Amino acid sequence: MTSSDKTATYKPLNRDQMAWRAAQDLQEGAYVNLGIGMPTRAASYVPDGREVIFHSENGILGLGPKPEPGTEDENLIDAGKNYTTLIKGGVFMHHADAFLMIRGKHLDVSLLGAFEVSEAGDLANWTTEDPSFPPGVGGAMDLAVGAKEIRVIMDHTDKGGKPRILKTCRLPLTAPGCVKRIYTNLAVIDVTEQGLFVREMVEGMTLEQLQALTEPKLQLANNWQSLTPPAMAA
Repeated sequence: MTSSDKTATYKPLNRDQMAWRAAQDLQEGAYVNLGIGMPTRAASYVPDGREVIFHSENGILGLGPKPEPGTEDENLIDAGKNYTTLIKGGVFMHHADAFLMIRGKHLDVSLLGAFEVSEAGDLANWTTEDPSFPPGVGGAMDLAVGAKEIRVIMDHTDKGGKPRILKTCRLPLTAPGCVKRIYTNLAVIDVTEQGLFVREMVEGMTLEQLQALTEPKLQLANNWQSLTPPAMAA
């Protein structure tokens, strides 16, 4: 299969596979905030033997994976109000102290969801401007400027098949120029001063097919490779 075969067929990743892929890039010893929604799944897919310390802005340092059914603690939830667990040595703190960690730039990475990302790394993730869905900023604006690196995990297109990686964001921004890497259900893309570089594409996909679903120009990284996650239930 070549990157220019326009007849190629491919299968998008499901949400757990997307979270798995994002988790593989979390480095040993990193302090990481997981945004509400899909990013929280990454806590369950850190490679065995690698220590990553997860932070939640509601006041947890040492967030663990999702609890097994029947073991949930109703007093232990993450910022998205989902049941979670606490790793050995994990701590609770005041909500304000959790934000001090963010604003003081003590977090290495924040993995956030997004509605749109621009080719310059602008992030829009706090409102769709749909009056039936009230906006919710949460800690996103603090994280976008406070974490040392912002990575985004999102579907490559909206429900209508329109690109969500754009030349210029159409929705109100959360923060400008902050996103460094984008994980989608089709690819892993780095945001650089030289443009958008495709590091990985789902197996069987071509650059032409990916470009057709992306507004700004994509460049294929010299060391690009196929994205082949483990099988996971949707």
